[in-house]
Order: sequence, then structure tokens, then C-alpha cells
Amino acid sequence: MSSENLPQSTEQQLRKPRVAVVFGGRSSEHGISVVTAGAVLNAIDRTKYDVLPIGITTDGRWALTADDPERMAIANRRMPDVDQLAESDEGGVVLSVDPGSREVVYTEPGAVPKALGEVDVVFPVLHGPYGEDGTLQGLLELSGVPYVGAGVLASAVGQDKEYMKRVFTSFGLPVGPYLVVRPREWDRDPAAARERITGFAAEHGWPLFIKPARAGSSIGITKVDDVSGLDAAIEEARRHDPKFLVESLLRGREIECGVLEFEDGPRASAPAEIPPVTAHDFYDFEAKYIDAASGIVPAPLTDEQTAEVQRLAVEAFEACSCEGLVRADFFLTEDGGFVINEINTLPGFTPISMYPRMWQESGVGYQQLVDRLIQAALSRPTGLR
Repeated sequence: MSSENLPQSTEQQLRKPRVAVVFGGRSSEHGISVVTAGAVLNAIDRTKYDVLPIGITTDGRWALTADDPERMAIANRRMPDVDQLAESDEGGVVLSVDPGSREVVYTEPGAVPKALGEVDVVFPVLHGPYGEDGTLQGLLELSGVPYVGAGVLASAVGQDKEYMKRVFTSFGLPVGPYLVVRPREWDRDPAAARERITGFAAEHGWPLFIKPARAGSSIGITKVDDVSGLDAAIEEARRHDPKFLVESLLRGREIECGVLEFEDGPRASAPAEIPPVTAHDFYDFEAKYIDAASGIVPAPLTDEQTAEVQRLAVEAFEACSCEGLVRADFFLTEDGGFVINEINTLPGFTPISMYPRMWQESGVGYQQLVDRLIQAALSRPTGLR
């Protein structure tokens, strides 16, 4: 009997699980998402899984793309993009929002829609708004398709630095001084908002960091040494997000720690340290991805410091109701205490990214890490849980 004549449930049992890797997106982190997707596609075990790469262009079109990780790498200091990989300039991929069907359909103008088959799990490697912030996760919940990583609430909290810090504070996690300037406040009275920022600087000192509230990969962040640089820094942050944060400089060492969900709950990786980057003002986007500034894994910490940062990383994971994975970023201040800066619910997965490097040091290799995340997503239901 051919597989075409078998009942669907039996056929599904015989076939390999199908993983849709969704990448690109509408945020300013589009390029690094494509690079991350290339690394993930390269790592997925094709003897265990079928793979469907789906790229989202900067204007929001879901495109069928080439399964070609080599074309997804940074070349000549330039980021790749989905338009370079799309199989058509007009065709679009559609995921059903009927939870009884996980069918993916490809459409082109003037052509009959083409069924691409069902998807068993989505591996989203989108960074920033319209992907990492709960929007894609909400779509997948409506569609009844399992997915890697945090759910709607945790994704939204993990993307918005204001509410992330509010959650941390409510759970007793140590947070550095900050203030938030919302869009209506700035639009209504920018002079008053500036005065509030300079008052914050008078209390906590210069320099300040001005950063978009809902962006990542250090995009849009400016270190401001005095009031003369404030307006340009605010303009740069608001270019990425109308809401922005102001943070004081925390003097100390930058420490990162990965969290991964196992069958018995979340565990923390060996931590890493980001040393001072001499060619850059701070550990910004170019230092991370273009110049490939490297962290130290494992971080040179005492056993007590390692245990403490691991404990805090898992607490942050639990506080935000995360699932799957998180990278938690800390400062080890001059007085010997840890202050949490932020978490990333979909941390970078490029070959040079800190999250996979920390787990490699902890005994979980890259391919094993990707497989564990897919298996965890397949075993986790959508909906309330």
C-alpha cells in the first residue's frame, strides 16, 4: 500500500517532522536575523527533520526562499537580506489560522495557489518588533502550530525594556537606574522631557545611554557624554522606536548567561564575559557582528559569582514566564553585586553569538542545542499552558 492511501494520522507518524525556519522581518535587525537563519538551517539534522525556509521581507511579505545557508552570511561587511533569497518578487507564503490545519500555501498573482504541505513546528529566528515581540507568537497560537521559544506574554515583556525592568523589580531582581520617555510625552513637550533627562543625569552622572525601548542587537543605542550629544542620541533612538529609555552607566564587568529549558526545568549555562571593546565606544552592533568582537567563555569568575549569576538568570527566565531559551545580560558592579540589564528571548544564533558558545562550553553543542529546542517545541502544546 502506498503512503498516499494511508490514513493521514498514520502518514504523519511515518514522515519526518517538518520545521519551518522563519527569518528576516520588518525590524532593523532584519540582516542579523538572516545570518542567524543560515546558521540554524546549517545545523538542523536533515535525517530527522524536513525543513521549509520562509523569509519575511522588510515590507512584511512572507516569501519562499532558497535553502542556501552560504548565501545568508555577512559578506564584505554587508548584511544579507530576504529579497536576495526569495524565489519570486511577488509570490507569498500563507499560513492557515485554522488550528485544525497546519497547511502552508504559496500564492503568486494570476496563478493557482500551491499547497506546500503541513508544518509541524516553527523555528522563529526573527529579532526585534514584528517577530520577537509576541506578534508572530500570537499568529502561531491562532494557527495551532507549536514554535520554539517564549510565548506571547514573555515575548512581549522580553522585547519591551520598560516592562521587562518592571517585572524584574517586582520579583526582587536587581535593576540599575533608568527612566522612560514615552511617545506622547515627547510629542507633547520635548523640552520638559529633556529637562527630566538632565535631572536624571544630575542625580546619577554622565555618561548616559539612550536606547530604543523595543529593539535589540544594540541597534539605535548611543552613549552620551554630556548634554551636547543628547538631541542626536534621542533622534537616533526614536528612529527605531518612538519610546526610548535613558540608563546610567554601570561601572563594572559585562557578564552574560544562557538559560535552556530541559525536561526537569530551566538550567543556566556557563557564563561569559564581554571584555572592553577598544575599537568601539561600547559593545555595539558593529562590534558584535561586523568586527566580531569576541567574549570570554567561560567568564573568569569565582565559583560563588558563577553560581549567583546562574541563579539570577534562571530567576529572570521564570519571572517573565519564558520558555525554551533566554540569554540574560548582567553587570558585575564594582561593589561585587550583579545587576540585570536585560534578557533576550530569541538571542542571536550566529556562529559567533554568545548563547551557543556558552552552551558549547556547558556540554551542549550547536546541533544538539537546535535539536533540543525543536524537540521541546514539538512536545509543548499551543494555547494556555
